[in-house]
Amino acid sequence: MQTRAEEQLIGPLLLARGTIDRSSALRADSAWLERAWAAPSTRVLVIDDGRTLVSRAGDEVRAELFTTDQAPPGERYLLGVEGDVAYFAVAAPLPATLPANVPIPGPTPGPATVPATGAGGGVNGRVTVPLSLRDTPDGATVTAGLRQVGGLLGDRDAGLLVYAVALEAWHATHEFCPRCGARTEVQAGGHIRVCPRDASQHFPRVDPAVIMLVRDHDDRCLLARGPQWPQGRLSILAGFVEPGESLEHAVVREVAEEVGIAVANPRYLGSQPWPFPRSLMLGFFADAVSTTITPDAEEIAEARWFSREELAAALESGELRLPPAVSIARRLIETWYGGPLHGDW
Repeated sequence: MQTRAEEQLIGPLLLARGTIDRSSALRADSAWLERAWAAPSTRVLVIDDGRTLVSRAGDEVRAELFTTDQAPPGERYLLGVEGDVAYFAVAAPLPATLPANVPIPGPTPGPATVPATGAGGGVNGRVTVPLSLRDTPDGATVTAGLRQVGGLLGDRDAGLLVYAVALEAWHATHEFCPRCGARTEVQAGGHIRVCPRDASQHFPRVDPAVIMLVRDHDDRCLLARGPQWPQGRLSILAGFVEPGESLEHAVVREVAEEVGIAVANPRYLGSQPWPFPRSLMLGFFADAVSTTITPDAEEIAEARWFSREELAAALESGELRLPPAVSIARRLIETWYGGPLHGDW
């Protein structure tokens, strides 16, 4: 499985960024956790159903970070350390406004928090449509989810938000022991839940999924859409890795199941977390052995081959829209194309 030189990913994977040290050795040190929480330098990201507060100053968008005195009560998760600053997430309802006259990192918030709404989007943290700078009022604090602002945040804040969203989603669905049903207790800085009845330990779950750009012998790429997507929104194929299955076998199986095409030579290009709620997307290219499309009607409503010229024309006309830049699908498509493309969902 060798990646060709021309198949090196174009551009960064926007949800695979981060600057902090996750500091796993400190998670079990309860005394250090208490000292860190009491430190004036510590900063807290508040997370509520996948959403947080962000603000913009000019062309810079930042997550709003609180001191521990400002943060609302809630479950705490240690995110890590950078320099002398410890970072935590707290799962709690988002404050309506930031406390006045208290210096915290980042731009000064406006007088009120307003929900961020992109085209076709709402305030839900799981919405698909990303925000642009024009959607975030300069100087105001807005409520937004990872899909909306993951591509606008800097490396540190993007990494913090991805991490916090993933931990919150896991905790929200794993409150009880799967063995005996007892309510579990949060330990290790939010990275373990322990059953007080049978002492079993439970760790955050990650579901690996392969996502693959299929190329034919004419170097066309295959794009498709699911039945739940509107006309014109196409992407590449993807699917979860099954128990006892390698990533390469998952690529071959998923393409055959979804569109009836045989593929060979799967090549890994990169990965990024996709915590909706707990996926890790592993990106591949694969070569089509056959080209006749036989879609599985339950999973695929439409699938088509595109040359580079056909893709560019479809984007220009508005007939086709691509996944947003925050997705690994977009990066794989642009890598095949050979450069940036326009026409987001």
